[in-house]
Amino acid sequence: MRLMPKLRILLTCLLLATIAGAHGEVGAQETSANVRLLAAARAGDTAGVTRALADGATPNARSRVGETALVIALKNDRTDLARQMLDAGTDVSLAAVNGITPLMAAAHGGHVEIVRMLLAKGAEVAAIDRLQKNAMTYAAGQGRTEIVQILLQTGVNPNAIYAHSLTALMWAAGYGQTDTVRSLLAAGARADLKDDRDKTALDIARDGNFSETIKVLETAMKSPAP
Repeated sequence: MRLMPKLRILLTCLLLATIAGAHGEVGAQETSANVRLLAAARAGDTAGVTRALADGATPNARSRVGETALVIALKNDRTDLARQMLDAGTDVSLAAVNGITPLMAAAHGGHVEIVRMLLAKGAEVAAIDRLQKNAMTYAAGQGRTEIVQILLQTGVNPNAIYAHSLTALMWAAGYGQTDTVRSLLAAGARADLKDDRDKTALDIARDGNFSETIKVLETAMKSPAP
């Protein structure tokens, strides 16, 4: 009879240990699945991504630098994996440690349809990363004219002022993206605005010796937007 209380305590401890072990095992399995998800995304392994998700990986799992599988896929130009992660329910505005969002990655890479999907799911257009850049400045600098047009259609001001008083037109001019420069001018971008160095988009294009861009901006400066 004296052993009964001790036996009860022992059995209770064993039960609690079993429960804790079960919870720990589930947590370990989930962590393992998350690791495999991110590894598969980096490797461009569609089947591996599918298996990891089926094994309980969290769509919003992030790497040590805060990148989700969605951002990793976009940086690697794997739009098929990006679609897969969007279908899995990844947060479309979840930024990495450096502030890069899925929309920024898609805009930089020129992934038009993914940009449309992200916007349809409510991606934040105005988010700024650690370099003080956003989806519009990435798209303009990379010459992603169609994406620039899509962003303008969401209501982005063609004359919005970004870090260092730069505009999207200046970003496009600085990389000689003539088609994008034309598109922005057609949307009402002002060629006479100046950055914090007192330079216009034309001055910036001249710094880069982008002859075609210079011609377009010279014409625009002769008849600036109202």
